[in-house]
Amino acid sequence: MILETEKSCSKCGEMIVEKYKLGEMEEKFADLIWEREPIASGELAKAAEAEFGWKRTTTYTMLKRLCVRELFVNEGGIVRALMTREDFQAARGELFLQENFNGSLPMFLTAFSKRKKLSGDDVEQLKALIDEYEDET
Repeated sequence: MILETEKSCSKCGEMIVEKYKLGEMEEKFADLIWEREPIASGELAKAAEAEFGWKRTTTYTMLKRLCVRELFVNEGGIVRALMTREDFQAARGELFLQENFNGSLPMFLTAFSKRKKLSGDDVEQLKALIDEYEDET
């Protein structure tokens, strides 16, 4: 879980929200929405109270944060996703690679496999992904 959710703009110094970095509770709340969406905001508040013990105001504050990040939208009291959980995870993975490995998947795999040996199944899955990619190009 990446807990940092704001950083300073390099040009103006203002704090900006990082779209794909969620705190632990933001992520749990996003999962709650993805599991139930589309959902009425009142029903979402009830679900958050049952799941997390939150007050209605806490739910709406958290929802606003996720709407600012353009993950969800609350239109006419109905909350729906603007991005699937899978698309969010893919974008977060891309961001992780960019920030930590200059966007290089091979650099990541090299670093990863130094600490954790890839199983035969892992290698076969990676080969299948590469073969699939080569067939598409």
